[in-house]
Amino acid sequence: MPDLNYELIGITVLWTFLYGYVIVASIDFGAGFFNYYAMKTGKHQLISGIIQRYLSPVWEITNVFFVFFFVGIVGFYPDTAYYLGTTLLIPGSIALILLSIRGSYYAFNSYNVTPKMSWAFLYGVTGLLIPASLSVVLVISEGGYIIEDQSGLQLDLTELFFSTYAWSVVFLAIISVLYISSGFLTYYAAKANNKGAMEVTRSWFLIWTLPMLVISQFTFLGLRDHNYEHFINAQNYWYLFGLSLAAMAVAILLIWKKRNFGLAFILIMLQFAFAFFGYGLSKLPYILYPYIDIETSVVNETMAFSLTIVFILGLLMLIPSLILVMRLFIFDKDYVQGKNDKY
Repeated sequence: MPDLNYELIGITVLWTFLYGYVIVASIDFGAGFFNYYAMKTGKHQLISGIIQRYLSPVWEITNVFFVFFFVGIVGFYPDTAYYLGTTLLIPGSIALILLSIRGSYYAFNSYNVTPKMSWAFLYGVTGLLIPASLSVVLVISEGGYIIEDQSGLQLDLTELFFSTYAWSVVFLAIISVLYISSGFLTYYAAKANNKGAMEVTRSWFLIWTLPMLVISQFTFLGLRDHNYEHFINAQNYWYLFGLSLAAMAVAILLIWKKRNFGLAFILIMLQFAFAFFGYGLSKLPYILYPYIDIETSVVNETMAFSLTIVFILGLLMLIPSLILVMRLFIFDKDYVQGKNDKY
């Protein structure tokens, strides 16, 4: 068996799955909210067709990234099942309820000839509340929110609720969803040659750029107050965060000037990739501070080797499958313009 650093390879593959989920799910969640907002503001006929053409082929595969990540994190680091399984009982249950409501939208909405405002509202709101509830995992992973005593583990809900860092991460998750989704929808509307829809989605994107920049700074300040060690370590990867800021600036400039919307969205993905992996690298070796780190909590070497191979193969299968769906449906010229409903 080759002498490899399975801990680092494993967490890199899992972090890549999580990044994929952040991008794909953000587009999905944000599109649902914008669909409701368009209905509420009387722009339903202009926007909703484009949104529905995107959502129809991909909503079923969005959570594949999510499932891969959580199965993998428990497989590689079994202690996470004990610590996170216990402390995430409340936020995890909330997320499952929200996911159930969101999933039922497709079942009930498909039987209605005309869109229902109530279902669109639930679909849109859950699209913002789900990432907010899931972001609690990253908050808890910074430490300081888990109480471990003789009676076992419990989540310090008071500390969590009144934590400025926790709320900054929650708002970062919500704003990121709206920012990423509006950026993609701008590109998608432009590809569909729908100038009216493009102008609307472009305005949404430009509106959310400033909140995105501000909440990112607040999150770093919150991290400094909550986990100073991680904050200092993050400064070692300043170049990744700098590249993230540069990618954001160029993406905003392109969309503001109405040029190269496809390149602009690639830059948005790079913006989050640089920041996401910079955060992940600065967090190492801890997964859950200070209880779980990748060096001491990893499963035995044989199992780690097997899991590494399986998840790399899974990643190599999932990405081409997603690209195939994109080519057959989302980016097909006739489909995106609504000329040929393939789904």
